[in-house]
Amino acid sequence: MRADHPRQHRPGGPASAAPRRQPGSLRTPAPRRRRRRPAQFYAGLAILVAMAGVAVVGPHLTPHGYAEQDLLRSLQPPAWISGDWSRPLGTDRLGRDLLARLVTGARVSMAVAALSVLLGGSLGTALGLLAGYFRGRVDRLVSRLIDIQLSFPPVFLAIAIMAALGQSLVKLVAVLAFVSWVQYARIARGNTLAVREREFVQAARALGAHEFRIVWRHVLPSIVPSLLVVGAVNISSVTLAEAALSYLGLGVQPPTPAWGSMVSEGRAVQALAWWTTVFPGLAIAVLVAGANLLGDGLQRRTT
Repeated sequence: MRADHPRQHRPGGPASAAPRRQPGSLRTPAPRRRRRRPAQFYAGLAILVAMAGVAVVGPHLTPHGYAEQDLLRSLQPPAWISGDWSRPLGTDRLGRDLLARLVTGARVSMAVAALSVLLGGSLGTALGLLAGYFRGRVDRLVSRLIDIQLSFPPVFLAIAIMAALGQSLVKLVAVLAFVSWVQYARIARGNTLAVREREFVQAARALGAHEFRIVWRHVLPSIVPSLLVVGAVNISSVTLAEAALSYLGLGVQPPTPAWGSMVSEGRAVQALAWWTTVFPGLAIAVLVAGANLLGDGLQRRTT
């Protein structure tokens, strides 16, 4: 009888085609998943988009004008307390519809914040780019300007300038842009100093590209994500500064409503009509929270 021997597989057979993976062998790296934006980003974006929609459409949907007075309805409470639904959030001491004034104030506050951030961001980014890329005298001059302005609190500086120049909407936007440009300049300068030494910038310079073309086409796109974070957070600080100036009577002037001035007007009757100060204060808080959430989400995305 023949002894049974273990069956040997030929080379190239099924056994040799699929060898077992040895312990400790390298594995094929899994494909990288696309990073999702944090929930804060979407929450902040939703709040800002909703408030922008209210600011654009709201004044056309309210049944009463923001300056329409009815002294017989002075300090009327909200509808769910003892008021009526024609003025759902109540009225102020002159009988003006609080809802109409809130949505009109949203238009004013968001327009001032957007224009101030746009102007201040453009100025600060331009100066920061020039200082970080060309360095030398330009860098020293811009750095001294930044240090000088940072020695003054922004809100106190805005109050002093508005008290000296007088009150108007154009001056308010210009002053808020002036006190906020340093934040963009610092970020733009620091990031430009790092980006200007990167290989793609050195290659563009070696190929003979013009300096301003390098700044515009290569350096600026690389620092935009950081500037977007600063801009989103700056919306909240500009909104608070505008509300403070309007509260003190140095911002938006009557009869145009602003959330800060509405809080100031309702302070005298706060004990009798809490809604005259609570609702404008809540509007400021919601806008500031939305801007901060958006900035936090953008920062988590870029880091």
